Amino acid sequence: MPARPVDLDPASIRILEHLQQDSEVGIGDLAEAVGLSTSPCWRRVADLKAKGIIRRCVAVADPQALGLHVNVFVHVSLEKQTQAALQAFSDAIRHRPEVMECYLMSGEADYLLRVVVEDLAEYQRLIVDHLTRIPGVAKIRSSFALDQVKYTTALPLDHLKE
Repeated sequence: MPARPVDLDPASIRILEHLQQDSEVGIGDLAEAVGLSTSPCWRRVADLKAKGIIRRCVAVADPQALGLHVNVFVHVSLEKQTQAALQAFSDAIRHRPEVMECYLMSGEADYLLRVVVEDLAEYQRLIVDHLTRIPGVAKIRSSFALDQVKYTTALPLDHLKE
């Protein structure tokens, strides 16, 4: 049975919805937008951070503007799915800056990575110089994104409103 989500009151949910769209909003503007005065709004934001609901606030950069034109989904299969092999892969991949996301998967591949690089030559270097050198990697399959139809960092919150 999945863990039950934390109970949030409607005001905290509104705060979280607003902050997921713009974390740079001032506390006064946020309070006005969610219908609270400044001090209670600030306390709720602090509480969301203390509970780990808000992990961190970051700037979302545009990869195209930074010359990162190639977005690749990489399916990696290991020779064996032992704890040691899984840990070795996770440790090796965790610090690669071009790997934006990495998930341990069920199904055909053991891992799914989202990689962002400048061009195909840079992707080839990642494959040849890094991924193929990780002990236990048996198969690498790549799917290149042709267009980004949707991208969001905002989590859905409607299930918390019921």
